[in-house]
Parts: sequence; structure tokens; C-alpha cells
Amino acid sequence: MGEIAGVRGVSGELKLHSWTRPRENILDYPVWTLEIGGTSHERGLVAGGWRGKNLVARLEGVTDRDTAQALVGSRILVARSSMPEPEPESFYWFELQGLSVETLDGTPLGAVAGLIETGANDVLVVRGERERLIPYTPGVHVQSVDLESGRLRVDWDPEF
Repeated sequence: MGEIAGVRGVSGELKLHSWTRPRENILDYPVWTLEIGGTSHERGLVAGGWRGKNLVARLEGVTDRDTAQALVGSRILVARSSMPEPEPESFYWFELQGLSVETLDGTPLGAVAGLIETGANDVLVVRGERERLIPYTPGVHVQSVDLESGRLRVDWDPEF
């Protein structure tokens, strides 16, 4: 869902980098799993909101700058069961990551390594024998997404 990007002030407020749309939607989840350095632990969200240009949060048990600083770099995860179901033919980005990507004739291109938000449309980062950037445009370039089989089929020239 995001990561802890820094601290704000001396009372334990955390600056957030949110991957949700809109960004403040990360504050809709009352329990976060924080993952850093191979360990994870849950923290309850106490409060959050905008402070100028920064999205910030206060978490249970984080009441000073030193405790907050130790959390910088933590990835913020939430239980999938607490997330709303996407609309039909829509997917969360994390569901697409790792899917095998192939052309309509079955030529493998690699796997989805990430996505880039460009404003016009999202872009799949596909890594195989080389990296490809493929617009995530359903019905145009993306022809099908099958989460069960772990496959995404695209109308894309493998030479491009």
C-alpha cells in the first residue's frame, strides 16, 4: 500500500509515500503490517491526514521521533480481506505483478515486474530476456488477464 518515507516533528508523526489512489486512501485501513529488514509487525492507525504537501500518520506505540525514525523505510501492507473488491475487469497492481506475459501467438515476453503511473495510462514493466514497457490499455494492448493461471496476454510485437 505504501511505505514510511520519513518523520515529521518530534512527537512520532510519520511521513508516508502511498501507492493508493487517491493517496489518502491508505488511511482507510485501521491496521497496518509494517515490514522492514525481514521482520514484520502490526500497528494500529491512530490518526492521519495532510500536513501541507505531506501525507502523515500516527501509529499506536509511536510517540517520539526516535521510535518513528526506526520505522522509516518500512513497507506498509494491509490484509487483502480488508480491501474492497475491484470492479469487474479491474485489478489491483499487486495482483498483476509476477504474471507471465505472452503475445497473442504465445511468444513469452517475461513477467510483470512493476507498473508505472503516467497520467495518460498505466504502463506494465515486463522483464524477460530484456525489459519492455507495455501500455496497460485493456482491449488494445492487454487482451486478457488470468489471475488463476498467472498469465497476461498482450497484442504486442516481441521485437519492440
